[in-house]
Amino acid sequence: MRQLPLAFGPRPPQTFESYLARANAPAVAHLQSLQPPSPPVYLWGPAGSGKTHLLRALTLAAQERGERAGWFNAASPLPFEFDDTWSLIVIDEADALDAARQHGAFTLFIEAMSHGVQLVAAGRLPPVDLPVRDDLRTRLGWGPVFGLQPLTEAEARAALRREADRRGIFLSDEVMDYVLSRLSRDMKDLMGLLDRLDDFALAEQRQVTVPLLKLMLAEEGQGA
Repeated sequence: MRQLPLAFGPRPPQTFESYLARANAPAVAHLQSLQPPSPPVYLWGPAGSGKTHLLRALTLAAQERGERAGWFNAASPLPFEFDDTWSLIVIDEADALDAARQHGAFTLFIEAMSHGVQLVAAGRLPPVDLPVRDDLRTRLGWGPVFGLQPLTEAEARAALRREADRRGIFLSDEVMDYVLSRLSRDMKDLMGLLDRLDDFALAEQRQVTVPLLKLMLAEEGQGA
């Protein structure tokens, strides 16, 4: 019988400190230095470049100062309603907003500018290429725009090693090579994989090895 894993606590929150900035250091520095009301900020880049991580870090920093923030993305329920107690509005997945949510985002933008509320948005495409209504596209590009770069293999390896060490999991070079050569390097995917691998190794009462990883992936239907 497989042993049920014990809970060792949730993953640490996504903060500026836990973000491996490297090539994206200018974007991180700008977000950390924001003094509302500042011009809107837009982050863009491919999956795995850390857009959502930085938005969450910015929101957490505001909350730690006792401020309130509004968070919206392509799955947020309608209508998008403004709250005048917010100091920050975040719009994630700007490239995936449907027509109704584009209208909502535009309205939030106008409210934010009128009330001196900081607005920061993110998407996979630069503002000029966003498939959204013209007035929203123009406003998203009003202020500083930062193109984020995904981690290199070496950087992804370092981030994965750091999180594994935090959990007390030993990942051999063989396991790291297997993960990074065959699976997604998106940090969200890698952290999710580490979550599942941690639980699986504990349930099997085995060390983390390539055969164990293959067994887990096979059971998940992701044999590689």
